[in-house]
Amino acid sequence: MKPIKLQAWLCLVVCGGLLQGAERMLTLRQALELALEQNPDLALARLEERKAEREVQIARSPFVPTLAVGSGLAWSSGFPMSIEGATPAVLQARAIADVYNRPQSYRVAAARENHRSTALDLQGKQEQVALRTAELFLEVERAGRMLEMARRQVEILEKVSELVGFRVREGRELPLESKRAALQLARARYQVIALENQRRDAESALISVLGLEPGDRLRLIAEERVQLSLPPDPEQAVEQALAHSRELRAMEARLTAKSLEVRAERASTLPRLGLVAQYGLLARFNNYEQFFRRFERHNGQLGVSFEIPLFARTVIDARAGKAEAEAAQMRIQMRTLRERIAAEVRSLHQAARQAEAAREVARLDLEVAREQVSLLLAQSEEGRASLRQLEEARYVESEKWIAFYQADYAVELARLNLLARTGQLIAALR
Repeated sequence: MKPIKLQAWLCLVVCGGLLQGAERMLTLRQALELALEQNPDLALARLEERKAEREVQIARSPFVPTLAVGSGLAWSSGFPMSIEGATPAVLQARAIADVYNRPQSYRVAAARENHRSTALDLQGKQEQVALRTAELFLEVERAGRMLEMARRQVEILEKVSELVGFRVREGRELPLESKRAALQLARARYQVIALENQRRDAESALISVLGLEPGDRLRLIAEERVQLSLPPDPEQAVEQALAHSRELRAMEARLTAKSLEVRAERASTLPRLGLVAQYGLLARFNNYEQFFRRFERHNGQLGVSFEIPLFARTVIDARAGKAEAEAAQMRIQMRTLRERIAAEVRSLHQAARQAEAAREVARLDLEVAREQVSLLLAQSEEGRASLRQLEEARYVESEKWIAFYQADYAVELARLNLLARTGQLIAALR
């Protein structure tokens, strides 16, 4: 029975590990590549781009000869009557194609511009996914560092609480001090729980962005990352953002497509030429020889169809006017988008510089706290500082570490947002 129980226990352990999902070890660069490969939103954007490509092929189809082959086979009694407008035939083949169709040519060009705008939308979505991936990666990393420091704070406050309790029992401290120490310890433990939940939520969101299974687990690998460089001048950043904005270029492509639609509607009054080719294989049992002077088994036609629209000016002007109004709306939207991008980039550039200044303050504050710990440690060895004073100084140092982590995260986040707006994020992270 013991081997059977051991096997069952091993089976449960293995099955439990499978249910928990695989653990993935990722650097920021690896996470970025994985997100760009299998993010669900990017998969949908690629399908939209593929649909737009098919729309171009559909728009070009009138210029591609189409061949239809069929049969109007029937036995005739008397005069050979037509079947759906065609003579009875053993085999019929018909080919048609537009030779000159100016409106459709404009529609093909408009479809190409729409395809280009969809491709630019895909690139913009890639920038968004890259930004979201980097944000969540840094969030998980920051929460992990802060969690480690918060646990260290709990250890420090547990020692302080023991020291205060000992002094209260000896009568050298008021009981109120013991309650204060317990309150501070409870706050630190609460912060640990909050950071654990924060890290878990950020990791779950990162797993979703990466397109992984919900049961998968991540282990982020710390690496030496190159500091992301920013444009020194806000106006230079604005210039780069306007030049590389996928959103703006996609709207320009859609505006071009709408202008081509206007030209297509205006060109609807022009004549159209089409190639027509037809072949028919006739049979004698349809009585052709009885009613026609000569019977030919193989018959063919090749020619050009000619069509001129008449009395359609009112409808054409209405459709063209509607398209022109939509194009005017898009021009206003594009101008508004330019202004919004410029304002956002200036604000992001200012926020990045402000975050860098705040990080420098946090770094100097941390240096002071570390020097204070070193000083108290030396005084403690000489008997001039108590253990409680030393532990409290270490607690303050851990607080400064947490503040520095927050400030450093704010700097990286501000730089990521600015690089994403200038269209350089993916290249910078790679």
